[in-house]
Amino acid sequence: MGAFGLKTHIWNNNLKSVLLLAGFPILLLGLTYALLLFWQAGVNEAGIGAGLANAAAAMPAAAVGAFAVAGGWFAVAYVGHQTMIDLAVGARKLERTDAPELYNLLENLCISRGLPTPHLKIIPHPAMNAFASGLSERTHTITVTRGLLDALDPSEVEAVLAHELTHIRNRDVRLLVIAAVFVGIISFVGEILFRGMTRNNMPRTSRNRRSGGGNAGALVLIALAIVGVAYGLAILIRFALSRRRE
Repeated sequence: MGAFGLKTHIWNNNLKSVLLLAGFPILLLGLTYALLLFWQAGVNEAGIGAGLANAAAAMPAAAVGAFAVAGGWFAVAYVGHQTMIDLAVGARKLERTDAPELYNLLENLCISRGLPTPHLKIIPHPAMNAFASGLSERTHTITVTRGLLDALDPSEVEAVLAHELTHIRNRDVRLLVIAAVFVGIISFVGEILFRGMTRNNMPRTSRNRRSGGGNAGALVLIALAIVGVAYGLAILIRFALSRRRE
């Protein structure tokens, strides 16, 4: 759907957020099946067909657990995403007494457009950068670096703040946070799979040779292919959204 103004940009981003969440269960089920195949590679000695069938038979019960874990992940991400971001980049909260001029610039911009004033945070780094984050009015935050404030004059800083406010107003920020959470859990499952392969499957090589190691290897390759496709799709979606939002 083409975007021709602020309202249609917001509608587009809301629609993309819904589509991301709708597509997530499909990829999650694929990853769950890959984990089951990996398990079958370690315990199944009856052949590739039997391994695929056993993994499919275990899917209903495994899917319940997978969705429970995903629900917990989304709950943690929803509540603590801003804290995670702050810890990752080393940001700290800016009080009005710390930067009154910066606060005034942001408040004036928000008043001019009828927007709630987001939180302000700073990263003590000489690089020039700024970004917006948050899923709701309560958590919307604009983070700037010390290098940005030192290098730009007030009118230039105001332009940067206005740019980041646009991302908040267009709902770009919410879309990108959802995409990051979406990719994060897929990365998490993929890492579990690869760690499990290196720790649990490798020591069994000699035993697998005696009992048909080719079957186990084929199941592992199928599982890795599924994880690779899911992870690749998730990364492409995230990068595509990040490029489009500007």
